[in-house]
Amino acid sequence: MTKKSATNSKLKLAIMLSLTLGLAPFFPEPHIWGKIKWLWGGGVGMQAMDYFDVFLHGSPWLFLFYTLFLELRLRLNNKDAKVNN
Repeated sequence: MTKKSATNSKLKLAIMLSLTLGLAPFFPEPHIWGKIKWLWGGGVGMQAMDYFDVFLHGSPWLFLFYTLFLELRLRLNNKDAKVNN
């Protein structure tokens, strides 16, 4: 498996996880969005379970951002290699 295809499969996985686990439950609003608003408001009344919930629903988004960063870095390195040749 090449580096590019491995990154593409990780990117697809990260997008799928972000759109499912990262947003679930979807109604009345995405769960992570409600938790972020709660934290932004000071997090008054949050318990350990709520912080674990933020971690659980936020980790797919962190994985997505990390994978996008790696993809961007790979593309920039490839572009630099083509320019130098």
